[in-house]
Amino acid sequence: MNSLKLIFSSGKYFAPALVFATLNIIYGTWAIYIPEIKSKLEIDDGQLGIAIFFMALGTLSMIVLAPRIINRFGVGKVTAYGVFIFLFSFIIPFSASTYVWLCIGMYIVGGFSGLTDVAMNALVSELEKKDQVHIMSANHGFFSLGGFLGAGIGGFFLPADLIPVNHLLVVIAILFLMNLIWVKNYFQFVSPESNEASFSFKNFKPLLLLAVIAFFIMASEGAIVDWSALYLKNVSLAKLSWIGLGYTVFSATMAFGRFLGDGISARLGSKLVMLIGLFLASIGFGFVLLVIPFFVIIGFGLVGLGLSVIIPELFRLGGKIPALNVSVSISFISGVGFLGFLVGPVLLGFLAEISSLKLSFLALLIFVTISFFATLTLNNKER
Repeated sequence: MNSLKLIFSSGKYFAPALVFATLNIIYGTWAIYIPEIKSKLEIDDGQLGIAIFFMALGTLSMIVLAPRIINRFGVGKVTAYGVFIFLFSFIIPFSASTYVWLCIGMYIVGGFSGLTDVAMNALVSELEKKDQVHIMSANHGFFSLGGFLGAGIGGFFLPADLIPVNHLLVVIAILFLMNLIWVKNYFQFVSPESNEASFSFKNFKPLLLLAVIAFFIMASEGAIVDWSALYLKNVSLAKLSWIGLGYTVFSATMAFGRFLGDGISARLGSKLVMLIGLFLASIGFGFVLLVIPFFVIIGFGLVGLGLSVIIPELFRLGGKIPALNVSVSISFISGVGFLGFLVGPVLLGFLAEISSLKLSFLALLIFVTISFFATLTLNNKER
């Protein structure tokens, strides 16, 4: 919990954590309204998967551009402008009256969420490096906490039949004001060194395995964001008040695990922490596949706890690779991982279309299993 205390002790550390939370508060709000938006536009699971694929395309557009944009304008300014534009970009898919506008909105959202994701992780990485602190896992805890707040609080308003875009506008207004107050703490922050010289296949080769694991893990996270409510509604046949609980519990346990992650990693090392986490996640997906609502929700909780430590540890390992700038490592792992966050739900959409949503969640169990065996091959000396 030392990292959490550090974040609350200084605006310099709290401001980036607020950006992490902001991103997932919006995604959590999106998650609970997916069934309603899907129903309003009269689209099926496959069409929803295609729309989410456009979000993945937007993110893909930023993977190569983000490091150059950060070098040109500074990581602080890119983080700030990225999160502000991201907030308002989500109005488009929420208010879309046609399927075409939904896809356009998803592309724009994907672009600015991807840019913000790379920038905020690079910002925290540089802060860790500059101040010799360990706050990466805790910042990801704020990301998970954001999902808990977005889906959890929003879930209480579902029975009230609020218009989704009106709910979103209230959330945007609150988050915009909060970020506006704290942005001064990092707006002028500039990375002390350029990333340009680090771009080469030789330097990126050690990152490839880490990026593969990041892709599968964030694909699993993204799938739970976009499909957990539909799984509880259509497969588990859960009552309306339970529909948002899957993602809410997932985000809560993930936040809890990440707030503890920095201290546990210091004692056990990155590799062992990741193996334990992936094992817990596999058990969790097993519970989800039991279909019974109570066990499904427990399963989502175990998955959240298990996956909580994986991405922060991948960033930690990536930052230790010799001859490679930390910001470049973070950008690469974050970019590929976030692409998985968006591509995963697309794959699940097609699997749900050709078979069932239950098969889609079986695919997530396979993703976690592959990641477990990939982690076994990591260098034991990496801590």
